[in-house]
Amino acid sequence: MRVTPIDIHGVLLLEPSVISDHRGCFLETYHEQRYRDAGITEQFVQDNCSRSVQNTMRGLHFQEPHGQGKLVMALEGTVYDVVVDIRKGSPTFGKWYGVELSGKNLHQLYIPPGCAHGFCVTSETATFLYKCTAYYSPRDERGIVWNDPALGIRWPISEPILSPKDQAYRTIKEMDPELPVYTLSP
Repeated sequence: MRVTPIDIHGVLLLEPSVISDHRGCFLETYHEQRYRDAGITEQFVQDNCSRSVQNTMRGLHFQEPHGQGKLVMALEGTVYDVVVDIRKGSPTFGKWYGVELSGKNLHQLYIPPGCAHGFCVTSETATFLYKCTAYYSPRDERGIVWNDPALGIRWPISEPILSPKDQAYRTIKEMDPELPVYTLSP
């Protein structure tokens, strides 16, 4: 597995080893010791899977308190995946990183607690897997509007399909009192 640290503390791009032949492919999507060696030390407690149609946007989501770390990947189709550092006091506060995740490249992105996460579907459909370090907590669920001009995220779509909840999210500036605080962890 190849591990690439991103310029946001704790964010990792992971490229699992894939064994392919005429039948298809095989890969380990998670191996506790290997991922621990890569720097992902949190315990995962919940897996989620979503299937979405083209131009669907999910995010930018986070939980506070009870933040969730997430290990994400596209199992089928293609998404443009984004992580934003929203931890007050972080040296990279407001910085975002985007990457294409697909059923073809099988790359993963690790998003530490305290960062917001979202993605948009760029293929006809996409099946997306989230491995989470905390249970979903509806009362702690928060979000930042996907097109916040202060963040300047360069999404590959301009008119996404959004849930009513995602449409109602506010800007990072408006969310300031509810943002997590940066703490340097190993």
